[in-house]
Amino acid sequence: MLAEIITIGDEILIGQIVDTNSAWMAEKLNHAGIRIKQISSVSDNREHILTALAEAAGRADIILITGGLGPTKDDITKKTLAEYFGVGMVMNDAALENVSRIFKKYNRPLLEVNRLQAQVPENCEVILNKNGTAPGMWFNHEGKVYVSMPGVPFEMKYMVEEEVIPKLQATFKLPVIIHNTILTAGEGESFLAEKIADIEDSLPAHIKLAYLPKLGQVRLRLSAFGDDAEKLQAEVNIYADKIAERASYAVMAREDIPLEKVLLNTMAERGLTLSAAESCTGGYLSHMLTQHAGSSKVFLGGVVSYANQLKQDILGVNPATISVFGTVSGETVTEMVEGALRRFKSDYAVALTGIAGPDGGTAEKPVGTVWIAAANANKTVIKKFTFGEKRLQNIERSAVGAFFMLITLLRENGN
Repeated sequence: MLAEIITIGDEILIGQIVDTNSAWMAEKLNHAGIRIKQISSVSDNREHILTALAEAAGRADIILITGGLGPTKDDITKKTLAEYFGVGMVMNDAALENVSRIFKKYNRPLLEVNRLQAQVPENCEVILNKNGTAPGMWFNHEGKVYVSMPGVPFEMKYMVEEEVIPKLQATFKLPVIIHNTILTAGEGESFLAEKIADIEDSLPAHIKLAYLPKLGQVRLRLSAFGDDAEKLQAEVNIYADKIAERASYAVMAREDIPLEKVLLNTMAERGLTLSAAESCTGGYLSHMLTQHAGSSKVFLGGVVSYANQLKQDILGVNPATISVFGTVSGETVTEMVEGALRRFKSDYAVALTGIAGPDGGTAEKPVGTVWIAAANANKTVIKKFTFGEKRLQNIERSAVGAFFMLITLLRENGN
């Protein structure tokens, strides 16, 4: 079963907002056994919308549309849908009652422009919006299902989970899609592919392997398609076990989670704590950790010590070390990480110092030079990385490198 997603709005096309709706919907639909054929974004233009709808109907069985359902004149999705289906507009009593209830709740007058939000194409089945005034709309037309929903994420998400997916499951006999993801780090995509080439070649036609690289990590995702969920799960697990065993040196997790979450889970299970001393990453590593619920069980905190004076005053870095070896050096990062262990009294610590760019580099230490240290009470490990010239990528790569070093140190120490 194939679906297509169309997002409508000039704000997406000019980069004013990022289309997160499509990625979220694609994931939810995939779990329900619906594969996405294409994702398109079009402007608030009648001709563009009509063309997009017609083209989507030629590719997919289900067309999901978000955006353009607001009360203002630039929101033209409903009228364009009515034109596409060749029908008129009618006032829907249930949608009008919903709009009236919301305005009454907030003690605001119901303007005519708001009242008209309850007007819908006459061939649609209304999906009530419990989080807003714009109703969703379900159309069955010439063997295709079209669903139009608001572009506001929390309104759309409720509709998809509570209304749209259950209705799609009741309407179609959907196949089963099983995914099994292995997270690896510290090894390049091409080297992994060579390592497991014979396993990949042995996969049956209904199981596919995808390589998903991202800044020092590669997710290996096995996807199986069929009708028997239990049989598919067992089959895909066999191949996942083979791959994980072959690439065990690089496997970080047997589930689709971020690398920092692997670190947090491992340390939480063992009752260990972590602190950080960041320079070139400016707090990004701490942010990556603290975005996850429960991170406080592991992460005590740390310091963003851009200035050398802070490295000396807070972390106890010797001024002579910086003078002789420089801020970006193995000697300095060693004193930073060991200072963090002492200062914050954590079981493990990590430190980073480098030149994120775009300026500040020299011939000896070009932009992208980063030193990272990971330590516990018994061992300190340091490593020099030479990344590229892009500042944000250097910061992200530094954080990933630090997480990988910490996980490796944890495994080496067996705790």
